Amino acid sequence: MRPSPSAEVELAGPEREALRAVAQRAVASAARRGAPIRVEPEQHAPRLRAPGASFVTLRRGGALRGCTGRLEAVEPLVADVARSAHRAACTDTRFEPVAERELAEIEIKISVLSALIPLTVRSEAELLASLRPGVDGLVLREGASGATFLPAVWESLPEPAAFLRELLRKAGLPPDHWSATLRFERYTTLEF
Repeated sequence: MRPSPSAEVELAGPEREALRAVAQRAVASAARRGAPIRVEPEQHAPRLRAPGASFVTLRRGGALRGCTGRLEAVEPLVADVARSAHRAACTDTRFEPVAERELAEIEIKISVLSALIPLTVRSEAELLASLRPGVDGLVLREGASGATFLPAVWESLPEPAAFLRELLRKAGLPPDHWSATLRFERYTTLEF
C-alpha cells in the first residue's frame, strides 16, 4: 500500500519557500538544459521528505504556460514538486517547452494535494450536490478515460454543472455523459 498525504495539508513558511526554490531550480534547469534537477530529500524538513503529491502550474503574462502533476503520493514531496515543475516546463504537450528567455516572466504556483477521497454517488444530481465549489479538486475516471480539475479551476467555472461538463470533455467524454461506471474522487490543495 502506498503512503498517502494527510487529509489536509499544512506547510510552514520555510517549507513553502524550500518547495518554491526547488520548483524554480527545476523550471530553470528544464529551460536551460532540458535536464531534471537532482533533489536530496534528506536535506529538507521532515514534511518535505514525507510522500506527497503535487501539481505545478506555470503562467506567463497571466496565461497558462504549463501544468502537470501527480494525484497520488509515491515519492517525497520535495522530489514530486521538482518532477512536476520540470514536466510543466518541458513536457506539457499543450505547449512548447519553456525557453530560457521566458524565465524572468514565468510565475510558478505549487498545489500540494491531500489524499484522494472516493465519492459514492448514484446520479449526476447527487454528485453536483456533494461538490464544494472553490474547495474540491475532482478526479473523474471511466474505463481508460480520466481527468482532474484542481480547485483553482472553480475560479473560471464556478457552477458545479459547468465544472462537471468541462471535466467530462477533458476526459474525452461527451459533456452530458453519465453511466454507472463513472468514478469520482475529491481532494483539497494547499496552493502557494
